[in-house]
Amino acid sequence: MKMLINGKQVNASDGKTLEVTNPATLEVIDTVPIASYQDVETALEVAQEGKKLWKKIALFDRVAILRKFIALLENNMEEFTWLMCAESGKTLVSCVDETKACMGIFESYCEKAKNYGGETLPQNSEDRVKGDIIFTIKEPLGVVACILPFNYPVELYAHKVAPALVMGNAVIIKPSSETPMCNIYLTKLLLEAGVPTSAVQVVTGGGARIGRQLAGSEKIDAISLTGSTAVGIETMQSCAKNLTHVFLELGGNDPIIIFEGANLDKAVEETLAGRASNAGQTCCGTKRMIVQNSIKEKYTQKLLEALKKIKVGNPLEEDTTYGPLISKRAAKDVEQQVQKTIEQGAKCLFGGKRFHTTYFEPTLLVDVTPEMNIAHEMEVFGPVFPVIGFDTVEEAITIANLAPYGLSSGVMTQDMCVALKVATEIEAGTCVINGCGNYRSAHLAFGGYKMTGIGREGVTHTLDEYTQTKSIALKQMLNL
Repeated sequence: MKMLINGKQVNASDGKTLEVTNPATLEVIDTVPIASYQDVETALEVAQEGKKLWKKIALFDRVAILRKFIALLENNMEEFTWLMCAESGKTLVSCVDETKACMGIFESYCEKAKNYGGETLPQNSEDRVKGDIIFTIKEPLGVVACILPFNYPVELYAHKVAPALVMGNAVIIKPSSETPMCNIYLTKLLLEAGVPTSAVQVVTGGGARIGRQLAGSEKIDAISLTGSTAVGIETMQSCAKNLTHVFLELGGNDPIIIFEGANLDKAVEETLAGRASNAGQTCCGTKRMIVQNSIKEKYTQKLLEALKKIKVGNPLEEDTTYGPLISKRAAKDVEQQVQKTIEQGAKCLFGGKRFHTTYFEPTLLVDVTPEMNIAHEMEVFGPVFPVIGFDTVEEAITIANLAPYGLSSGVMTQDMCVALKVATEIEAGTCVINGCGNYRSAHLAFGGYKMTGIGREGVTHTLDEYTQTKSIALKQMLNL
């Protein structure tokens, strides 16, 4: 596959390419260009024209085009999901689910945009505006750079690209180097649906250099990035010189807190839902199991039995729970994090090993204490289940808030007063009562506290982020 610049499929100007590998088989399935500095500059120049053209297209026409895109994606579902499975290593079932989520998100943004606008301000609120009519309208920001991760490349494509386009912005899409093909495929469908060629560009290659170039460009009006906290900080620093709008969804070390009296079978079910999906490579996935000491042993035994039943393997088989991690490097990182936690005093009760290069066993760690790195700043992006004990509600909340991140969380208890105390005192953007924090709807204001980032993604909030408000005053109109 090639980059898309002004509607044309192009190679890098210097001919450099990047191999795209199937993490399940380690086979090279294609190559994509590594955009040069000049390639990115060309995309930026084209986008300057695109933002003018796309802005002038009426909202109802933009909505019609995006709905045509939804129909095209539905018609190409089988081919697309196989491609997504091949380059991401996700199970085919989860690829289908994510593609359906993408279509639903596009539709939700289309519907919201048709009912979204400015407001009329109070009349005669001050003597100096007596007789005036003041109202606001929403205008696009201009050019939005959408920097995407590997773990949910299709759903997050929708959450970044759909609101930007429906509100009249041009977009430059920078896919993850691990999963660029599905993003190129989706963009081809947008062009086929009728989005002007100058309004949507795709540049591929290494994220560090291209991301830095986009962030530092005065031709970018906003950047929406999902990635690591370190990359988010660097991006924000680069954007500062031009006061570019920045929306960041970054790291997480999300807890589930389980109190005595909770249904332990349900607690284990939610634990698996929060951690085992997508091989643990989920931003809001449950990464710390904080369990009351009075039930910790019983919960741990039930979790152990459940982990033994997990099938790790071929992502094309329907009964596979999860497939490989995205790369050998990612799997080795998890292996090293598990080893470090064991060296700090934890005990590995089950799993703990990498196999077939990119696969990792479901891993249960016990005797984990709040002092260990995994209990606070260490974000493990893999199927690892550290169990941390506590005695009191206050202690549970303290342990949960040790992390420098605060994306999502969950609490399981039969005591609603305890649940609400946790929900209001935990430092996280979302708290799910009676479930894990691996929870998201198209409308949810998704984002977090502290080092997790800036801004919120979701139909109820993102249109505000991707537009600017213009005030218009009709002076003395009511006094004439």
